[in-house]
Amino acid sequence: MTAQTLALGELFQIGSSKRVLKSQWESDGVPFYRGREITRLAADGFVDNELFISEEHFAELAAQSGVPKTGDIVITAIGTIGNAHIVRESDRFYFKDASVLWMKRVADVSSEFIHLWLKSPLFFDQLDKGNGATVDTLTIQKLQSVRLSVPPHPEQHRIVAILDEAFDGIATAKANAEKNLQNARALFESHLQSVFTERGEGWVEKPVGELVAEGLLTKPFDGNHGEIHPRKADYVESGVPFIMACDLQNGGVDTESCKFIPRKLADSLRVGFAKDGDVLISHKGTIGRSAVLNTELDYIMLTPQVTSYRIKDSGTLLNRFVRYYFMSPVFQREMIAGAADGATRAYIGITKQLSLHFLFPSLAEQKQIVAKLDVLDPDTQRLESLYQQKLTALDDLKKSLLHQAFSGAL
Repeated sequence: MTAQTLALGELFQIGSSKRVLKSQWESDGVPFYRGREITRLAADGFVDNELFISEEHFAELAAQSGVPKTGDIVITAIGTIGNAHIVRESDRFYFKDASVLWMKRVADVSSEFIHLWLKSPLFFDQLDKGNGATVDTLTIQKLQSVRLSVPPHPEQHRIVAILDEAFDGIATAKANAEKNLQNARALFESHLQSVFTERGEGWVEKPVGELVAEGLLTKPFDGNHGEIHPRKADYVESGVPFIMACDLQNGGVDTESCKFIPRKLADSLRVGFAKDGDVLISHKGTIGRSAVLNTELDYIMLTPQVTSYRIKDSGTLLNRFVRYYFMSPVFQREMIAGAADGATRAYIGITKQLSLHFLFPSLAEQKQIVAKLDVLDPDTQRLESLYQQKLTALDDLKKSLLHQAFSGAL
């Protein structure tokens, strides 16, 4: 018997759940999953859930239209689409209508085989075909229409067995690489912690605002908040670098692949300029990233995501020491504790930053500390890069195996 090319709708009844109103959510009972929880299940096999429905409501839904059972497949359909989870015997949950689709097997096919195929490039290529970009909504009709080659049962089981064994090995390798990555970061953070907690005599502790008042630092500033400020439409291929939080990388500032704005526009704004030697720290969204600006440019432009600290008295403070202190767990904890959690992103304004504490020894000791950390920091970054490359390679290997398996090359 040869493989058959079939539409997914010929193999599974594809639909959604009964609607559950927000007023019916509970703080305990039977887990109720949205797309984000299904995504976690698809990736990790478990989820720390925060939403539930009552046992009574779950029983009513089971009697009316059924609930997910072993061998069914649920798949995210809005936002990040295509994350599939095969229902296990131990699973007991209900899910949000529309944002998750429900596949119930109606043909003699292996659910495990289909579940793996749904993770392959062959599936995602069909979703994107004809759209010009990755789709952000997966409809019932679209999922029903995707086609795949279905081999005889023995071949389905062979492919599942090979992939399961390979993926177990990949999962173990990824766990080891992630642990090594965490250990490399923890080692450096531990060293920073010891530098700023096991300090000797002569260290000074002052609020940042006092350092400004004493003329050791200029008053910190960030990007333009006025009515006239750069917008997406203002971006150009080259010009004045327009630095966001994501451009603070590995202790430096990415002034090559960042956004750019025209020089004329930058000159008209008059605020938010950073210069060579400034210490930058992100204070909105992902807060706490830091870097020392090293540039031959006259200046760069900051977004309101980034604060610039400029050393005014270089005989007392060393900019690289300031940056390492900003990286330290001591400062990071205080900064995070002082951040206001807005509706969408954390934020700590300039006024609040001035109240944060700063610790520093003599300039001579600062230089000694920086010399040691300047050796350890790049070594840590090198290890992190190696482990991150390994994680990327393992993800690529998984995609390659899936492509081979479902294109008849395995």
